[in-house]
Amino acid sequence: MMRPLKYTVSIEIALPREKAVQLLADPAHLPNWLRGLVLHEPLSGQHGQLGTKSRVVMEMGGRRVECTETITRREPADLREVAKTRTVHFDREIVGEGMWSAVRDRLTEAGPATTLWESENEYRFSSLLMKLMGLLMPGAFRKQSRQHMQDFKAFAEQGKDVRDSTG
Repeated sequence: MMRPLKYTVSIEIALPREKAVQLLADPAHLPNWLRGLVLHEPLSGQHGQLGTKSRVVMEMGGRRVECTETITRREPADLREVAKTRTVHFDREIVGEGMWSAVRDRLTEAGPATTLWESENEYRFSSLLMKLMGLLMPGAFRKQSRQHMQDFKAFAEQGKDVRDSTG
């Protein structure tokens, strides 16, 4: 059996944590920074809330990928006025054809106007194609996670929308 693919990526965002967290959690902003997003719709529950299952359709490399996302942790539940010393946790499991993934995001206050976003990622593959991708191109998964973070940073800090760029 293939070992899970695990990695952590992080980025600093030049915004107070409360503002960064609220932008990240707002479903209306997903298309602005989540490159390749075609659809993100709750199947049960309320978007972004603990236990919510959503259908997610992404376009990557010219092909559509559909998966189901389940929010497994959101602490605190109310993202307004979070204590400065508290870490905000936002975890989810993603299941798609031939793969299972867990993403554990932590947002901490790095300074009065700076947020540190750390994202721990784990992938397990069940189909031959996904096992080959995980084995031959593990860096592609990390690169995609980093790209999403950089896109969010550009959106949050400068208002840049990924739909306005070609790359």
